[in-house]
Amino acid sequence: MHPAMPLLRRATFVLEARCSQGQTEKMVILKHSESVVIARSPEDLYDLISDVTRMGKWSPVCKACWWDEGVGPKVGAWFTGRNELPERTWETRSEVVSADRGHEFAFIVNGSWTRWGYVFAPVGGGTELTESWELLPGGVAMFEERFGADAQAQIANRLELAQKGIPATLAAIKNDAESG
Repeated sequence: MHPAMPLLRRATFVLEARCSQGQTEKMVILKHSESVVIARSPEDLYDLISDVTRMGKWSPVCKACWWDEGVGPKVGAWFTGRNELPERTWETRSEVVSADRGHEFAFIVNGSWTRWGYVFAPVGGGTELTESWELLPGGVAMFEERFGADAQAQIANRLELAQKGIPATLAAIKNDAESG
């Protein structure tokens, strides 16, 4: 694959109705992922990305991350991230749920809200890096509780941030990884 290959996009927005004991229940599944080929090994890229303290230089929203004292990229480790948009700044707590060097690094934000992941697949000339975002049922519930009637608009806004942020983050990671 050519290093200038465009991003591969995968997006899903599904609203399902489930019936249990005669009741209809809404379930929203929001996912978005994109991939890029980077001329580095899966292990090299894993080492870059699993160092969450570097995320602030790549992400358009997450401006800084830091590990809890004495931990690093291993399953069960926690870190804090600071996010910034023009209208607000906030911090989140995240737990690493996958730390398989050269294969996958993933974390869940605020216990049950959002899953962010990075998958590393070897390809000719480097690695296909896939970044994914998924709003989990706990995140949907949080938006409904916090925003009420405006929840769907807020959720759509977060999906749009992921759709814009993921390609920008991947491009910055590619630039950083291939220039150093």
